[in-house]
Amino acid sequence: MDDELQPPLDPELLAYICVDVETAGSIPSEYPLLSIGACSIPQPRRTFYIELKPDKAAYTREALDVSKLSLDELAERGVPPADAMQRFEDWILETAPPGIKPIFVAFNAPFDWMFINDYFERYLGRNPFGHSALDIKAFYMGISGVSWDKTSMREVIHHFSGQSLLTHHALQDALDQADLFQKMLNYSNRSD
Repeated sequence: MDDELQPPLDPELLAYICVDVETAGSIPSEYPLLSIGACSIPQPRRTFYIELKPDKAAYTREALDVSKLSLDELAERGVPPADAMQRFEDWILETAPPGIKPIFVAFNAPFDWMFINDYFERYLGRNPFGHSALDIKAFYMGISGVSWDKTSMREVIHHFSGQSLLTHHALQDALDQADLFQKMLNYSNRSD
């Protein structure tokens, strides 16, 4: 349907949900999703965290060194992917009840999005976020007028936070990115 014929979404009917993932590699077709962290953007924050049982054995040492997660430990205590994705969907639908559109938000959303979308589609046959995501890097580029090469986490933090981000724990990173995005939204709304 032509976007020009669609009325804009009422901001009151949107639920921004910041999502971060830790994985065993760079693509979901070869490497497992290991953990999901998510939180609602407006305060008070609602949070979600889960560690998944790996559905593949492949990994890169770099990815595991960053996340500090172990495939062997997750094989023992991780939640099976179908159960994990059902729990995540249930949490999303509680956070964004009927009539409210959940909006996937992430820093470098293409990476996190491809794993979340792949796992939702493979294990549940649906994605409660629909087929779109809001990238914090691209949002920053739009509100600041900088070029793409100036959208690294370090650059964005310099302008909106001052604190160090990225612990590579999915929930903590989602919380930190949600704080960053909230500051950007506030800045954007003042600019209107």
